[in-house]
Amino acid sequence: MHILAISSGRDIQTQKWEALAKSGIDALMIREKQMEARPLLELGRWIMNLAPELPLWINGRLDIALALGVGFHGGEDYPDLPPLCPISRPLHRVEQLQGRTNADQLLISPVFKVPGKSKPLGIAGLHEIINNMPPWRGKLLALGGINYKNVAELQHHRLDGVALIRGIWDSDDPSDMVGQLRSAWVSS
Repeated sequence: MHILAISSGRDIQTQKWEALAKSGIDALMIREKQMEARPLLELGRWIMNLAPELPLWINGRLDIALALGVGFHGGEDYPDLPPLCPISRPLHRVEQLQGRTNADQLLISPVFKVPGKSKPLGIAGLHEIINNMPPWRGKLLALGGINYKNVAELQHHRLDGVALIRGIWDSDDPSDMVGQLRSAWVSS
């Protein structure tokens, strides 16, 4: 099971970032939309020094991703990109695949209800999207309202894992949350 942690965009607390980077996640996406270029670049460098083995993604800032030599997550309206670096994209409907042909990672969302997001897909909708996708070379991750209580329900032979924002950032102990997620995924 692959676990991608996505930053909450609420605040930068050094201790929280450190705990998360060392929690056993498989990758980290910096999603700090209000952060200016220089501080974002410095945050990326700091995380890379803190956890050099942890794959890093930058949300919405291709310039920063290229400067750091890490993955880039292009949002909903981002055009299909040539493979300049690893590319991640959101996926809400199978029809969107046409504009995501070069993506190395797709975040299928929202699975469950999340404040400020569109109507949730639900488990049936998640599986319907996956079942109707052509063979895919990259990672498929579920996103949206996922936690250790509902993660086992998501499993599909083509789903590589999950991406979490609140489910991991709001946790008092990210390592414990990662352990609970992995345990729930394996036990089902």
